[in-house]
Amino acid sequence: MTTDPKLLEILVCPLTRTTLRYDRERQELLSRAAGLAYPIRNGMPIMLASEARALTDEERDGLKPRTAPG
Repeated sequence: MTTDPKLLEILVCPLTRTTLRYDRERQELLSRAAGLAYPIRNGMPIMLASEARALTDEERDGLKPRTAPG
């Protein structure tokens, strides 16, 4: 089952109200601000902190906003 792309566009982290990044391979929504990865099960995002896993430092660093060069 696939997740509706329009749904992914409007979801925000329930703890920080910041945008999420979709990890298609792991089927997770990543919140850098909260340091959490919310699972997607059967096409449905599970937006509960108790169900999320903590991001590693490497994962958090990979989610840093990109700045314009120069």
